[in-house]
Amino acid sequence: MSDNTFMLEIVTPEEIIFKDEVQFAIFPAFDGELGVLRNHAPLIAALDIGVLRFKDPTGANFRVAISGGFVEVVDNTARVLAETAEAGNNVDVLRAKAARERAQRRMEQQDEAINYSRAEIALKRSIARLKAAEAKD
Repeated sequence: MSDNTFMLEIVTPEEIIFKDEVQFAIFPAFDGELGVLRNHAPLIAALDIGVLRFKDPTGANFRVAISGGFVEVVDNTARVLAETAEAGNNVDVLRAKAARERAQRRMEQQDEAINYSRAEIALKRSIARLKAAEAKD
């Protein structure tokens, strides 16, 4: 490990999404974003639905859409335990846009049979997936 990197692991119940050294990471916490650099103080935090961003040692930027979970930072290792995680370059943009539109339509309806909290979560997830797919550096 170089002098300015730390290990980042992104894990879901199904697989390890990412495990490598990074220069920094920004996590979507419930009260805003949480940034981590090498030698960060030990930390455990709940994560919200959103986009986890990080930079590898070469300076390349990456985005991963996550749907909540936790991050633990200890001994220059940040471990993300997420319900789901999808790398931005793997997002099916057309499918994510269709999911966003479905969720928006459900939330606009005035129907007792609709679970609005589920529709809101689906909307947040689709927006996170679309943001992760954006090619911004």
